[in-house]
This record gives sequence, structure tokens and C-alpha cells, in this order.
Amino acid sequence: MTNVEHLEGPKPFSRDRNMAATAPKYLSVWEIEAYYGESYIVQNVSFDIHEGEILALLGRNGAGKTSTLRTIARLDDPALKHGEIWLDHQPLHEMKSHQAAAAGIALVPEDRRIIAGLTVEENLQLAQIAPPIGWSLERIYELFPRLGERRKQEGVTLSGGEQQMLSIARALARDIKVLLLDEPYEGLAPVIVQEIAKTLEIIRDQGITTVIVEQNAVAALKLADRAVILDTGTVVYDGSAQEVLDDEQLRAQYLAI
Repeated sequence: MTNVEHLEGPKPFSRDRNMAATAPKYLSVWEIEAYYGESYIVQNVSFDIHEGEILALLGRNGAGKTSTLRTIARLDDPALKHGEIWLDHQPLHEMKSHQAAAAGIALVPEDRRIIAGLTVEENLQLAQIAPPIGWSLERIYELFPRLGERRKQEGVTLSGGEQQMLSIARALARDIKVLLLDEPYEGLAPVIVQEIAKTLEIIRDQGITTVIVEQNAVAALKLADRAVILDTGTVVYDGSAQEVLDDEQLRAQYLAI
């Protein structure tokens, strides 16, 4: 039996969490259906996110998490065949990927896509070659001091954790509203996971909305305000992240943890 809970008010980025009940929806995903060719992958998925919120999008391998992120980012695969996606009153479902990026969507993929042959700073500068431009390099280096120390080093020679930081920093170099993170903790030591989590909390405090897909579900849940769990392409849970942490049976049923 599925467990879908709709809270009266998830937490916005404001320091005053009591404002949650009046916070407007910021990103709305409404009954989206997406396909890889004839394969029906994202099956009638709906959820809402409030501005400045961190949402953990969870599920077992093959549940449709990455495909949902790619659909929100308006990549060609999977192809959106039904439903709507709205960001701050803008119809993302009518956009191509470059238009969605200009509207404020930033996808940090699992493979990070660091550009070989370019230094850390050149990777960041390339992200700012055309508007809309986001954080300055100085502000980025303040958030990621390691990147500042290694700004002249080739990006692909960084450690895994530093490459993940660079991927997130490159997204912030654009003027973004929603940060979509696909497996940001993969292959990283626990201490680096904690460091990136602290960074994402700082980003949340700046009002940026975040969706995180992560197999390390416990780490994602500890960071997130809310959780949505997918199972074979459909939503089976929508509620507080803390409730999932507290419900061992729910985690065992849908997350195998």
C-alpha cells in the first residue's frame, strides 16, 4: 500500500520556519510522463517544491529518479509526452533544455562533466560566457576555498570531492533558481559528504531550491526538508524527510535500508 502524505506547509528558505504554511509553490511537477523511445519510465509523477527548500528524490535503482531530473531539466531523453512543469510561473514543459537553463534550472549530472584541458577557473569562466550570470568567482571561492586554492589546476585532476564542488560551483556561476543534483555523494568519503552537505545548506540559505537524487538515502534525508520516494516510475511517498528517517519499515520497503 502506498503512503502519500501532503503536508500543510513544507519549509521555505526563510529563517522563520513558521512562514511555511503561507509559502507559495515554486516548482510544480504535474502528472509528468516521459519515455525513452517506447519505454515508459516516468509514470504520472507529481510533486511541489517551495522556494529555498531541499527535496530528496529517492528510490531504488531504476525507480526513475534520474529520468525525473532530466525531464525537469528538459533534456531530450527521456521525452516528455504528458504533464506540466512550472517554475515560478514559467512553463518549463514548453521549453527546450537551453531555455530551461536560462529560466534558472541547473542540472549537475552524476558524471559531473568537468571539461578536460581547462583549469578550475576556466571551467567557471566558461559557464559565465553568456548571460544570465550568477555568483562572482570571488563569491564562489569564498564558498569553496579549495577551488580558490586550486583555481589554476586542471579540473579533471582534482579529487572526486573537489570535482563535485566544481560541478556545483559551475552551476552557481549561472543565475539559477533550482539546483538539480544527481548522485552528488557517489564515491566520496563520509567526511567529504558532510562537507558538501554543509555547503548545500549554505546554498539553501541563499534561497536556492534544491532537488537531490542520492543512493545514500540517509545522508540525503538528513539534509532535506522533504522527501519524495519513487517506485517503478511513480510517487509512493511525499512528506517530511524526518518521517522517512524515523520509519524503518518505510525505508525497508522502498529504499532497502
